[in-house]
Amino acid sequence: MIEDARVAAVDLYWLPLGAGGHSVRYNGRAFEIFAAKKERRPACDLYHSALQVEVGGETYVIEQTPVPNLGGNERGVVAGGAVGHPWAGRLRMFRYEIRVWRGGCIPDVAEAVDSPVRLSDDEGCARCMLATVPQVPTPTWGRDELATGEMWNSNAVIAWVIASSGIDVGSIRPPVGGRAPGWQAGAIAARRQNHQAAKSRRGVPRPNA
Repeated sequence: MIEDARVAAVDLYWLPLGAGGHSVRYNGRAFEIFAAKKERRPACDLYHSALQVEVGGETYVIEQTPVPNLGGNERGVVAGGAVGHPWAGRLRMFRYEIRVWRGGCIPDVAEAVDSPVRLSDDEGCARCMLATVPQVPTPTWGRDELATGEMWNSNAVIAWVIASSGIDVGSIRPPVGGRAPGWQAGAIAARRQNHQAAKSRRGVPRPNA
């Protein structure tokens, strides 16, 4: 019997915004029509991104979602933040969570478009990604508190995780005709953080030989 030589995989999924829910999809389309008119461009399909990591015989789902209940440990919740306004985060319905869900699933994955996109099959990269997620920034969802020029949202989280794991986030694009609002916010935030970390390392005095 020939065993599967693949020991690790990092896959990106593009899900239509509001997949499985009419309200979010309708509001997303309204937002995109308004944004397209403001920016004088054609309206695009909007996408939400998620990651699936396979390593060590286990599968993990990395995603930012609303908080469905208080049982976060069951979903591998490692971080969270407020939605809309910082003070609103005191209420569960105005909070988001970030998951590293072992054995979890991506809701409505059957609706994913041009997915999965293989980002890496390197075990070191996969393990680095899992270790990186808990360090992701958690500014208020829907606001630009990090001054990147784009709001922070689920796409920002995924882009940050990818970039902070050493994968070239700049080469990744949503499906043709689509847009992933917040993606650049995550990429910019990760680039700034990596630059600051490199600058700090250069500034550390070396011990005498």
